Amino acid sequence: MNRKIQRSLAVVSAAALVFGVASASTAQAAAKVLYIAYQGPLSGGEASTGIDEQNAVKYAVKLFNAKNKGKFNVKVVSVDDQGDPAVASTVAPGIGSNKNVLGVVGPAYSGATIASLPYYKAGGLVLISPSATRVSLTDPTSPDFGGPVFHRVVGKDDLQGPALAKYATKGVSNAKVFVFDDQSAYAVPLRGYVEAGLTKVAGASLVGGDSVPNTATDYSPTIAKIATSGATVVIYTGYYSAAAIFIKQLRDSGSKAIFAGGDGVFNQEFPKLAGTAAEGSRITGVGGLAGISPKLEADFKKQMGVSSGVYSVESYDAANILLEGIKKGNTTRAKMLKWVKAYKGKSVSGNTIKFDANGDISYGLFAGFTSKGGVLVNTGIVK
Repeated sequence: MNRKIQRSLAVVSAAALVFGVASASTAQAAAKVLYIAYQGPLSGGEASTGIDEQNAVKYAVKLFNAKNKGKFNVKVVSVDDQGDPAVASTVAPGIGSNKNVLGVVGPAYSGATIASLPYYKAGGLVLISPSATRVSLTDPTSPDFGGPVFHRVVGKDDLQGPALAKYATKGVSNAKVFVFDDQSAYAVPLRGYVEAGLTKVAGASLVGGDSVPNTATDYSPTIAKIATSGATVVIYTGYYSAAAIFIKQLRDSGSKAIFAGGDGVFNQEFPKLAGTAAEGSRITGVGGLAGISPKLEADFKKQMGVSSGVYSVESYDAANILLEGIKKGNTTRAKMLKWVKAYKGKSVSGNTIKFDANGDISYGLFAGFTSKGGVLVNTGIVK
């Protein structure tokens, strides 16, 4: 067994111990102890995204417990899948079979979601992902279909792809575009939607592409293809840790092409890791609580000791759906699943949250961000 799987199993094992202690002490406690889980990358190269998401879940739970003191004591179980399908398949069985967990915020990544689904379907455990955007997860004709348990509070890649194509080429006359993926369950289909979106951008043309494993450290073959193609815009549909390696090598090659990426690259760690090479990059994603309410952001920072991050809004919303379900008495998995499927309420952003029959949210917007001065700055919704 490799070390990263051992680490993730340890998280679930620790959770199992917590369950045992809780069941023994609940009788003495005035408040009823109940559990929801967060699943995502909490260690490894993609950990920043998972930590941001879990912080938002913990914040929602903290507010809920304070407001319902003496009635409920909700605890968050951490499920670290490292954003890796192989790891997800080792941690999901324990959560799927443990009926103490009433619902999961997550999984964060599409590949990890696909690997986890068999165990959560078997356990009737409802999922609300804040960031898994792969279209097939809510396509009933696909083997990846997550129904009836999977739901998401984020838009799909068939919306993100065209938005990314439009944002990456904005202001570029007769843009020559090179698109490449990292061979993941998220990146490959998103690349297809980006390329389809480019056909609707006036003057833009697809001049080349590539597919590179997400474990790559040498991008010189891809950079040579970019140079040969004459691309003025390069779009990457993988994740931020690899994007940081790539963009430094691209800039070292002398290329001035605009670099753009999807929400897998959308993380404040990207400009930190890439340094000055990231300047001017164009990324699609969704913002934190600061873009919704400065007052709420200030309280978040006070309560959690850090600023909110990527997918904080979606993670906060997802947690609140489960928490509201608990308050309404949905304290079995069957009742919680029924509650989520019929849910209609307000996002912290003001949008109305309602799921369709396949688990998709009633809206799905993507904002554009650019790297400026070492941080990703929101430039507004891509229209």
